Amino acid sequence: MISVLMLTYNREHLISRAIESILSQTYQDFEFIIVDNGSTDRSGQIAKEYAAKDERIQVIRRDRGSLGAGRNTSLRAAKGDYIATIDDDDWAEPDFLKFLLDLLEKNHADISICGAADKAFDEVKIMTAEESLIELMRRKHYNAAFSTKLIRRELFEGECFPENSTFEDIAVSYRLLAKANRVAYHGLPKYTFYRHESNNSAWTTDHRLLTAQILDEYLTVYCNRTVWLSEKFPNSAPVWQYFEWSFMISMVEKVTRLKIPGCEAQMEAMQRELRNHREAFLNAPETQEFEKEWMERFL
Repeated sequence: MISVLMLTYNREHLISRAIESILSQTYQDFEFIIVDNGSTDRSGQIAKEYAAKDERIQVIRRDRGSLGAGRNTSLRAAKGDYIATIDDDDWAEPDFLKFLLDLLEKNHADISICGAADKAFDEVKIMTAEESLIELMRRKHYNAAFSTKLIRRELFEGECFPENSTFEDIAVSYRLLAKANRVAYHGLPKYTFYRHESNNSAWTTDHRLLTAQILDEYLTVYCNRTVWLSEKFPNSAPVWQYFEWSFMISMVEKVTRLKIPGCEAQMEAMQRELRNHREAFLNAPETQEFEKEWMERFL
């Protein structure tokens, strides 16, 4: 019924917790595909030891590659009707899968979303594709991470993770939401993201870790997202553009306040874009007061 996908790389001290949190699920009709993305420690061996004890686990060893390449490997192997994901340094509550499946089936949705330990709301939202995308970009209730979502497998048809990007979830999640007829969200915390310095998204909680490369990738993904969504949902094109500008002004503020080195070229490009569209951004109904203040202060 459900394919649970996990990509691991050099997490020998954390992977057991992630695996056991899936094996202890109250919902048991799943396959668990673990892709060892070229680990040089015991991560892959630990996964194989679990697989020897539980036939639902399939371990695939591959040469070291990008996150996107590893996720594509697991997706190609998946046979379930629905796709769930866990990262090798995180863990899920025992009713994680049952909660998401019940939420999806009860509301005849294509995607269901739960809360996380650091982003929990006892709030239910049943959304259209456009509504779910706006919530995604507001980043109040949920973000682009796949780990809090259960996704009908058919939505992945024609989609794959980019293999030349560090932030593959951001590049794909909006395309899947855009395909959904209905998205069901209930923000009770059923998943925990373990934040640490070697985490791929560590910079989002410690902005001092931001680099020019990270900023370049985000700007490219967000620009592509704006163009793609504007073609698919043209009536909401101004909203998609607002969210791109909103990201830019937030980065201008952070780079300036934290004196992050090496981002001069990106800063110049963002400031030029914001100056060229100053009136449109300031007059957008979505623009927040603090964003207007930042525009005055930094541009």
